Amino acid sequence: MSKPESVTSALRVVLSEIASAARAAGRDEAAVKLVAVTKTVPQDVIIEQAIELGQRRFGENRVQEAKSKYPALKARYPDLELHLIGPLQSNKVRDAVELFDVIESLDRPKLAAALAAEFKRSGKRPRLLVQVNTGEEPQKAGVLPAETDTFVATCRDEHGLVIDGLMCIPPVDEEPSLHFALLAKLAARLGLKELSMGMSGDFKKAIAFGATYIRVGTAIFGARDVGASD
Repeated sequence: MSKPESVTSALRVVLSEIASAARAAGRDEAAVKLVAVTKTVPQDVIIEQAIELGQRRFGENRVQEAKSKYPALKARYPDLELHLIGPLQSNKVRDAVELFDVIESLDRPKLAAALAAEFKRSGKRPRLLVQVNTGEEPQKAGVLPAETDTFVATCRDEHGLVIDGLMCIPPVDEEPSLHFALLAKLAARLGLKELSMGMSGDFKKAIAFGATYIRVGTAIFGARDVGASD
């Protein structure tokens, strides 16, 4: 973990690199939104560093960890936007809908049904992204690319869900650009505007392929013991 005093400077560097990458791709800088991934990051680091610098969009991998940090933060900073970027178990749907503004890991019919039921019960409707397993890795969550069109149609037509976009986590040992290009192609075909792709090591490439959300944790908060989504 980075020392707290380094977070502000690291965040400034990342924001500058995002802006530069957007300009290089001929894109509007404002179209690329940073999700600062805070898994295992202590609450005081978030408050004293990232929030004070103006960062308002954060991502967490686990519902339980988010519940331990964010209710109080969102009460103090009502403009915070919290993204769930890790797998969502059906028994955590109620808590996730209550706390998160965006759920990026919709990936199976059972979860779609559970979300639709909770939306109806609670009246809350977090924005939804479908996670696509672009590398078709058996150990990783996500809809297979060939099944994405059908799954999105099921979410829309059978469950009445509004799908805002797609998310992916490329295999660590493959060129990420291939996966970013595939996700962008799928999103364009489905008429989806949001693309959550790109992490600390590859977000510049993701921006070149149209990423609208990039998920960065390590480059801001330092290396941590758990990996996968930032």
